[in-house]
Amino acid sequence: MSILFINASPNKNGTTARLAKELLAEKEYATLNLIDYKIYAYGQEYADDQFNEVISAISKADMVILGSPLYWHNICGLMRNFLDRCYGSIEQGEFRGKTLLFIMQGASPEKWQLEACEFTISRFAGLYGFAYQGMITNSQEARKTTVI
Repeated sequence: MSILFINASPNKNGTTARLAKELLAEKEYATLNLIDYKIYAYGQEYADDQFNEVISAISKADMVILGSPLYWHNICGLMRNFLDRCYGSIEQGEFRGKTLLFIMQGASPEKWQLEACEFTISRFAGLYGFAYQGMITNSQEARKTTVI
């Protein structure tokens, strides 16, 4: 099974990446850092846009793990922009047969914040056909998950 971790943190080696390493301990996986890609806002078109490169990487993976730090009570801007760009560009159900897991990391998120993040990601998963396996928010959850 090929696993792709998409890190939306601007800090490539920060807590979101560390939580992914715990979750994926002893597993082979590829990391794609959104900060390394030019993904313009929804509605903008530029020749150097790399959105399709990210979509291509997702298409090749069996399992996708999206990771985002909690900024301003929800997913970070890099992740939000990526999700926005999927709208209209990706066919409904296009990723059917792929598994999606979500890593949400924050200093001390409140329950309503986590619920808002999970709502967004679960709707994204459902629209594009992913089998959504839930959200990991801390080391304890990462260690005990049986999804991977």
